[in-house]
Amino acid sequence: MATPRVFIIRHGETEWSLNGRHTGITELPLTSNGEKRIRATGQALVGDDRLIVPSQLTHIYVSPRKRAQKTLELLDLGCRDGIPWQEQQPPEGRIIRTNAKIQIDDDIREWDYGDYEGLTSATIREQRRKNGEGPWDIWRDGCPGGESPGDVTKRLDRLIDDIRSRFHGRSTGNMEAESTPRDVLVVAHGHILRAFAMRWIKRELTEGVSLLLEAGGVGTLSYEHHNLDEPAILLGGAFMVDVVESAGRLK
Repeated sequence: MATPRVFIIRHGETEWSLNGRHTGITELPLTSNGEKRIRATGQALVGDDRLIVPSQLTHIYVSPRKRAQKTLELLDLGCRDGIPWQEQQPPEGRIIRTNAKIQIDDDIREWDYGDYEGLTSATIREQRRKNGEGPWDIWRDGCPGGESPGDVTKRLDRLIDDIRSRFHGRSTGNMEAESTPRDVLVVAHGHILRAFAMRWIKRELTEGVSLLLEAGGVGTLSYEHHNLDEPAILLGGAFMVDVVESAGRLK
């Protein structure tokens, strides 16, 4: 079986992500364009012959923020147990594509920007200049009234340990021996997912994070040499060729 992966997906475009305002605890809906792009992402990247194979997902973590939850809904993964925040029962006759459970997890909420909530980076820099403060780098300085890099690191490390201990074979020490689905999906936000990728490969946030993840963007994390002690960022992966060939033979 292939080495387990973690797919990270940033929520779709909002009004504030479009104009660069830091959005932590503020609840904002996706824009119409944001919803369209997430639907397109689901159609392009989710399926038996796509990057994210629903049947290979074992668990889904999603931020408590509604923009992340809406993004997960629009991906249309076909979860057997439905969507936990939806009051209505899943309609009968719907297509079930995965048995993965959805977990709303506060550890993957966006960085708490504190006093900088709703401000652009340009406004923050100007504000600090007027106050006689030096240049600002969130990875080094954190946010006054909000979270520090250490705060964020603590909760992300807790989440990563949960993923590895529950789903990626830490208990057995042999990932290749497992036959059950072990891919994990995380749907959240820009800064926190970039920080998550850094902590996945055991890098300190204070080193600086030269990673980009656009609104609605998808990233992949995994392991080198099938080894849990060698976490890696997967820059590019092959599609499920065997599934495509099997489908072709059935036509």
